[in-house]
Amino acid sequence: MGAADNAARRQDDPERGRGARALAPEREPEAKEREVKVVVVDEPPVPVARLQVPRPLAPLQVTTQAPPPPMSVASGGVEPPPQVATFRPLNQTPPLVAFASLNSRVYTNGITLCVFLVHLAAVGFAVGFFVFRAVKDIVQHPRTRNARSERNLLRLWLPPVEGAVALSIVLAFAWQKAVRAWPRAMVRVILWSSFGITLAVGALLMCFSMPATVGLGVAMVMFSIGTGLYACWVTRRVGFTARVFERAVQPVEKFRGLNGPAYLMVAAGFVWISVWCVAVIGAANYRFPGLTILGLVLSLAWTTEVMRNVANLTVSRVIALYYLRGMQSSVQFSFQRALSFNLGSACLGSLFVPTIEALRILARGLNLLEGEDEFMFSCAHCCLHVMNAIFEFGNNWAFVHIAAYGRGFVQASRSTWGQFERLPGMAALVDSDITSSVCFLTGVTSGALCVALAGSWTFATHKHYTATVSLLVFFVGYLMTRIGMALPHACVGCYYVCFAENPGSRLFDSTIPERLHKMQERHDPLVPTPRFPPQRVGA
Repeated sequence: MGAADNAARRQDDPERGRGARALAPEREPEAKEREVKVVVVDEPPVPVARLQVPRPLAPLQVTTQAPPPPMSVASGGVEPPPQVATFRPLNQTPPLVAFASLNSRVYTNGITLCVFLVHLAAVGFAVGFFVFRAVKDIVQHPRTRNARSERNLLRLWLPPVEGAVALSIVLAFAWQKAVRAWPRAMVRVILWSSFGITLAVGALLMCFSMPATVGLGVAMVMFSIGTGLYACWVTRRVGFTARVFERAVQPVEKFRGLNGPAYLMVAAGFVWISVWCVAVIGAANYRFPGLTILGLVLSLAWTTEVMRNVANLTVSRVIALYYLRGMQSSVQFSFQRALSFNLGSACLGSLFVPTIEALRILARGLNLLEGEDEFMFSCAHCCLHVMNAIFEFGNNWAFVHIAAYGRGFVQASRSTWGQFERLPGMAALVDSDITSSVCFLTGVTSGALCVALAGSWTFATHKHYTATVSLLVFFVGYLMTRIGMALPHACVGCYYVCFAENPGSRLFDSTIPERLHKMQERHDPLVPTPRFPPQRVGA
């Protein structure tokens, strides 16, 4: 820069004083070099601004890229003061390719969707046939053996089951309301109430003194012991999980009617289970009753799991768009997308996620018990490696990207897990999360309470059906409660996934960054887990 330029600058900016004029020649080379690195930005770039939270931006906007990190200052030519070296996950910005279109019109996982629809049509035909057959036998041939058996089942078997289904609906929304109202306390309540209630109901079944009920009672007592040991093992994780629940469910109040899809799915589940029970009565007196009823049970499990994931996808889209764009999305539109474009992914996830979660529990149990036994050691690590290989292609975090971007289940699983791995410590943090376990135990607790009601009712009216009714109502109570708990579970998933995707959003507080910083300092009580042993934490 020449003397004329310096003179002009002094005239334009008389506030700089003599010190600035004296130092101008010495800073001349540095200023020239800074001209290459400093970019004057009059307004934010359009592609990035679309994807960030639409809030007023500060006058200084600093963006970092690959080392050495060039900085762009939105106004002025003065470099910002040096920052203190701290843990800043904001530098780990995911690539822009992750921000796909939010209005995809492609039907995801079409093959699985077709299989589910064909299965639903076949099961609907079978249920209609067995209901028609049962009614026909009772009306047209009332004195036959099959008609008498079906009348007894309708009179003695169906009322306790229907009562238990109604109780499970009440419990489902009671658990959800309690988690939303008192998230910090309810995590501990759920962990220990599942232990106490399953233990008490198991003892009750054993008191019925019938071989079948004693077997069920022993199984529930053993499960309660395992639940108690698990509650002791995860005690140090409860505080952080409670804080995550508290922060994750806060946006629900901003969206009126967000619980509507869960109500609709529970109502549809109640109607379907009521008709399904009558069909089971007809199938019990038909050919191959064991295989037929087993097929109906598996179909019910898949159908209700799809219902739960439809509610999950609806909530995930509304909450994810709030975190990523600050949008007030339409609950009705999100529900329609979940029932149409994303239904195939819900069907595929409903098959994969329960299997993967069961494998995850098995792997963790074997790793805790491996000890010095060589055979147990090899089985534990084999199961763990299989789980690690599968988890990348199918996990419950995928529903956030399915709902937000319309991706297929496998693609969404890989993209969400890839985001976790790009943030230091984030994969270990979500692997140690116990939200899924808490929601699972609410279903188990509701199922046990349904057993206490229906089992006692059936034992007082017809002892012969006590074990069958108890087993069925436990299964139904668990499924209905999981549908009701889809809302808080989806909120927690969005909280983790959206933070990993946009950690600089002002909608997030310091809960996750502080935990990640503690993990890097190796002072975190949530880890280790079998997938992330102690030596890998903070690596």
